[in-house]
Amino acid sequence: AGTHQWYDGTPHPWEFKRVWHLEPSLTDPDTVYAGVEDAALFKSTDAGLTWTELSGLRTHSTGNRWQPGAGGMCLHSIILDPVDPERIFVAISAAGAFRSDDGGTTWTPVNKGLRSEYIPDEDAEVGHCVHNIAMHPSRPETLFMQKHWDVLRTDNAGDLWHEVSGNLPSDFGFPIEVHAHEPETVYVVPIKSDSEHFPPDGKLRVYRSRTGGNEWEALTNGLPQQDCYVNVLRDAMAIDSLESCGVYFGTTGGQVYASADSGDSWAPIVRDLPAVMSVEVQTLR
Repeated sequence: AGTHQWYDGTPHPWEFKRVWHLEPSLTDPDTVYAGVEDAALFKSTDAGLTWTELSGLRTHSTGNRWQPGAGGMCLHSIILDPVDPERIFVAISAAGAFRSDDGGTTWTPVNKGLRSEYIPDEDAEVGHCVHNIAMHPSRPETLFMQKHWDVLRTDNAGDLWHEVSGNLPSDFGFPIEVHAHEPETVYVVPIKSDSEHFPPDGKLRVYRSRTGGNEWEALTNGLPQQDCYVNVLRDAMAIDSLESCGVYFGTTGGQVYASADSGDSWAPIVRDLPAVMSVEVQTLR
């Protein structure tokens, strides 16, 4: 029911085309959430046999102002609060970030502090192209965001964001992850621009901040540092929970790189895949 905006600003009916993200419950093995395109959130309580839309999100009063990003209008990120089981965060391209405090029944845009030069109102309540969000489970009030330009953080569950791009060579990119044991250690992969989806200077570099942003160091040991023109997509980076914290990412060139030492050094573990869309890690004990 209803419409959202199309690329040219005209009304467009909602269409469910594909699933972008699955997020299992932190407490119930039979409960899972699905983010889809066009942007909507579904929930299953029977291990995926049946699904129910949490329609309060799509029917939010701002929904008719949501627009697709370059890759479509997708709900690509779902974060469940490990302390408050009623709190859910989602991110939508290109609508922004939203929070529910009642298990997905009602939603609030949490985009204050975001600025986007490509929309008529740079500080609008919705319309921002959020690429990814991340949280450390020990600090659910603090989230990090990679936006279509800008890396940001919030320390009050999204009520206010501030930019922490600092000395990054580009603040455009897709993935963002937080170290398993260090809640102020954050990883991003800068990409040159929204029209040139490859690393600045053709050098594949993961950037790490140990200060929660602003101060970033390039992690290059083992990564190609010339003529590397690949992208790292929003779901193509993952962190494991081992003591030294492994970091993994895949590229559109079909390579998967792994670091067993929190990013200090890297090695390719796969080289000849198709474009890597997603990387997931499981720790077997």
